[in-house]
Amino acid sequence: MTDDTEHDNARHHEKMAKKKAARDKIMAGKTIEKGLLIVHTGKGKGKSTAAFGMVFRAIGHGMKVGVIQFVKGAWGTGERTVLEKFPDLVTIKAMGEGFTWETQDRARDVAHARAAWEEAKKLIADPAYAMVLLDELNIVLRYDYLPLAEILEVLKAKPADKHVIVTGRNAREELIELADLVTEMEQVKHPFRSGVKAQAGIEF
Repeated sequence: MTDDTEHDNARHHEKMAKKKAARDKIMAGKTIEKGLLIVHTGKGKGKSTAAFGMVFRAIGHGMKVGVIQFVKGAWGTGERTVLEKFPDLVTIKAMGEGFTWETQDRARDVAHARAAWEEAKKLIADPAYAMVLLDELNIVLRYDYLPLAEILEVLKAKPADKHVIVTGRNAREELIELADLVTEMEQVKHPFRSGVKAQAGIEF
């Protein structure tokens, strides 16, 4: 080992030791444990995928999770197939019929949204569930299928230790303001624009 390499290694060790000390100090001050309201939004792909990643992580810890899909009920998805193998830990209800431009029936969309929301409220209120995923709720709110004020009221009053995840484009500003954690997916490049269709294992 050359002198230069030894010097570089020593400098790296000193730098990382300082960084670790600073990080440990920050972590020591983080003592609050609470249920989070999490929002995944934006035009980029991966909002529901990231949310289901949290669901899989939660069930890995033995936590019970509820999933309400507001839009994707008409689709068979890989996530649903996997989660149905854990009936003791996961309740998943796909209650939509597809995006509104597919159904072209606002009254029916509103009725499905209301039914899904009633089920969602039960899961949020049930102390057995540690986490509830409201997949594509933002789409429902974008088209005013449910009153925003009602949604916010329930989310504000959720049990203190309950995690709730909301996905979908165009999250309302009021929801973003209420949330503890908000991630916006930014689209940089997507194969759909090059003529590539939705594929199993990627889109669903």
